[in-house]
Amino acid sequence: MTKASKNKKVAFVLHGGIYKPTDICTVLDMAVNDSNLIGNNKGEKFYNVPCSFDIETTSFYRDLDGTAYTYEQTQSMTDAQGRRAKLEKAAIMYVWQFGINGYVIMGRTWAEFTQMCSDMEKHLGLGEKKRLIVFVHNLSYEFQFMRKWFSWQRVFSIDLRKPIYAITAGGIEFRCSYLLSGYSLAKLGEQLRTYKCSKMVGDLDYTKMRHAGTPLTDAEIGYCVNDVKVVMCYIQERIEENKGITHLPITKTGFVRKYCRGHCLRTKNEADKSVQNWGYVNLMQDLTISGMAEFDALQRAFAGGFTHANAEYTDSIVQDVDSYDFTSSYPYVMVSEKYPMSHSVKIEVKSKAQFEFLLSKYCCVFDVEFYDIFATQTQDNPISVSKCWIKENACENNGRIVGASHIALTITDVDFSVFKAFYQWAKMRVGAMYVYRKEYLPTDFVKSILHLYEAKTKLKGVEGKEVEYLNSKEMLNSCYGMSVTNPLREEFTYNGEWDINTLTPEQKNELLEKYNTSKNRFLFYPWGIFVTAYARRNLFTGIHEAKSDYVYSDTDSIKLRNGDAHKDYFRRYNYMAVEKLRAACKYHGLPFSLCEPTTIKGITKTLGVWDYEGRYERFKTLGAKRYMVQERDALKAAGQSYNYSLTVSGVNKKHAIPYLYGKYGDGGIFDAFTNYLQIPPQATGKNIHTYIDYEITGTLTDYTGTAGEYNERTGVHLEPTGYSLSLSVMYLNYLRGIKFKD
Repeated sequence: MTKASKNKKVAFVLHGGIYKPTDICTVLDMAVNDSNLIGNNKGEKFYNVPCSFDIETTSFYRDLDGTAYTYEQTQSMTDAQGRRAKLEKAAIMYVWQFGINGYVIMGRTWAEFTQMCSDMEKHLGLGEKKRLIVFVHNLSYEFQFMRKWFSWQRVFSIDLRKPIYAITAGGIEFRCSYLLSGYSLAKLGEQLRTYKCSKMVGDLDYTKMRHAGTPLTDAEIGYCVNDVKVVMCYIQERIEENKGITHLPITKTGFVRKYCRGHCLRTKNEADKSVQNWGYVNLMQDLTISGMAEFDALQRAFAGGFTHANAEYTDSIVQDVDSYDFTSSYPYVMVSEKYPMSHSVKIEVKSKAQFEFLLSKYCCVFDVEFYDIFATQTQDNPISVSKCWIKENACENNGRIVGASHIALTITDVDFSVFKAFYQWAKMRVGAMYVYRKEYLPTDFVKSILHLYEAKTKLKGVEGKEVEYLNSKEMLNSCYGMSVTNPLREEFTYNGEWDINTLTPEQKNELLEKYNTSKNRFLFYPWGIFVTAYARRNLFTGIHEAKSDYVYSDTDSIKLRNGDAHKDYFRRYNYMAVEKLRAACKYHGLPFSLCEPTTIKGITKTLGVWDYEGRYERFKTLGAKRYMVQERDALKAAGQSYNYSLTVSGVNKKHAIPYLYGKYGDGGIFDAFTNYLQIPPQATGKNIHTYIDYEITGTLTDYTGTAGEYNERTGVHLEPTGYSLSLSVMYLNYLRGIKFKD
């Protein structure tokens, strides 16, 4: 073993061999030195090397005597015996892996890990101002096991039990590589280009009970070690791409936030140096939220993508269904539509004429009440039940308002235009209304979106540009997400236990003031509200056109019958979309070519148009996010024995379809896909998480028959779970009324 030179940075190389926890100082001397340190603008220093940590665990059940059982063993226990109900869920860690700059250390107990961390802190001189960042792929899982083994300087989280980073008192900073990448570990390995390393599959049987003394095979050890190597390779590629570990954001959205902020708030002067873009900075100072009343109204008005099924076709097999989807729906409306581009003015609406004038000239957010409202079209219903803060005598279609004697909600002018096309009402009353000057988004922001779209399109399939393509694709998809980030999020704190700090009115006002006055802000919260509103409106033009031929929709796609009869609508819509883009480009002084880049195959991909995906031989839906399709021969041509695809939220299609096909075959798979279908745990690919917040000790006999003691302070029990496709009674009654009406 060779000690690294103190005057030369240690390069990243994947090394063979596995070291013991007691070897940590030797490994550190080979892996890093102070030449690998890099600083930030806060006076903090970090080792600019990739580090990763991972654990493997066993979940089991134990009775009052401490006897352990696997999940499979519990399935043979009958309720009549009363044994299963008395079992306690338990989980223990039996092996851990730590990687640093290509070297891997493996241990079996938390005592070994904490001692290693302590040795590492002392050897490297870690502390508050000098830290080592260690990435964990799904930190929320590992943190639940290790949280009682460390003293924590700070834990940052935006959701309960889901830390984004956690810093020990000794200066080790654990971060979540899953939140940074957005990929599973397998997908993470697939996108590596400079440092090739793939996740191993199938070498670790999670159904077997193990403890710290259970012998591991070479294949099992290789599986475990490879997981930390994949993460190290990914982080190293990100370090090189972003010129240092201090430039890595803590989440995936941070990449596009950094990209767009740089393009919006900075510009080039004559000397080609980056300087503050004061025009954009000053614009943002005018784009402020007046107070909590306005902010609450914006939050009430926000709604996500529309996903729903035509009740006429729910639970029915539909032949020859055409599928269309928008090309980058959200980026399109961000480029082509106009948005709130001023602070608001609160207006009391006193007449219909005034109301219609305001809707025609401004972006509007307002409270509205409808009396005796009813749907004029049966194919679908745009108003969400969950958005109504008054709801009286309502008829509901799977979470959507069909009719009601009285509802109240907060909407945008864009939503109102959709409601007029799908409903009638006897009376309406407009409450508080906030109006904004309506203009295109700032040119610098629009330019960022279009450059990302161009890169995503041109780089797809280009050899050697895989990383750049994936980055541009992810950043483009994140442009909308960052625009609706809540600036007044609740705080989730960890001080030995998790807690929610509900913001006081005073704290909310302080955060809102901080948001309004920030010199680093380049987005305006109302923009995101209108992005989804415009996208829903565009989708509803297709639903309105299709009428009784409409079958299903999901955010940016539509499934319909008799596609040939509606081709003229798709042509007209696409022509209109292009004209809107031309007008926007003319306003911004940008070349229209940015809106219609070509792929490596020479195919033009125009932003925002309807794109024909193909025709399904058969289609069946049981409601939102639950449908099955039969392709023509696409899947069979790929070497599979079936040509079915399943989309069910919470079910892994790679597990479910083979199970369903094996059980029901070609002749019965569609008939089996009903309200009564039960998918067993082994076929869903889904686990239930049960958090264990107390210490467990005992003796476990592993699958080899060897007994070993365990001591786990906290943990997570994983249990396979099945899935029931059962529809709600309310929705079933509605379907019966629709399908069997006179």
